[in-house]
Amino acid sequence: MSDMTTNERSALEDEFVRLREEHRDLDAVIEALMAGGSIDQLQLQRLKKRKLLLRDRITFLEDQLTPDIIA
Repeated sequence: MSDMTTNERSALEDEFVRLREEHRDLDAVIEALMAGGSIDQLQLQRLKKRKLLLRDRITFLEDQLTPDIIA
């Protein structure tokens, strides 16, 4: 994706930052739920699934934003 415009790159970088923040927030929520004692297993499972989906998208964005290095 080397033909990316400045606006496209900026949009990807903004999404990357937003998703990283959401991922960290989910981590905190999951830890709080687990430390709280009574755990809603379904809610916990959904939060963990969302966190994994965010990680996949973050990884994709990292790949798009990192220039290819030809060895």
